Amino acid sequence: MPLEFSSSDDAPSREHVFGVLTDDDCRAIIATLEEPRTVAETAEEIDRPLSTTYRKLDRLTEAGLVRETVGVGRSRSRKSRYVADFDRVAIGLDDDRSLRVDVENSSDPLVGLWTQDS
Repeated sequence: MPLEFSSSDDAPSREHVFGVLTDDDCRAIIATLEEPRTVAETAEEIDRPLSTTYRKLDRLTEAGLVRETVGVGRSRSRKSRYVADFDRVAIGLDDDRSLRVDVENSSDPLVGLWTQDS
């Protein structure tokens, strides 16, 4: 179901969504998050420092493009993992010719579920 970010006070602004999509590191992170990953796994995959990866994941989460999940592994430790939470982003014009950002969130109810312990 598409979300029109340009019309809701609770949703991220279109500028915020544009900003993360134009950031090379954010796009690299999105490309790695088909399956849930920890911050450390993500940082290693994109070859960036943990501090940068945390900051970019925060931006992506605020933009509604990534979801943070918390799971409990076999050792009963709690650990956050992140997963991309959208299928499509569309940028277009409304009838009044103003920019609009639609994000189609994942329809997979299992997005973000994980059980492995690392």
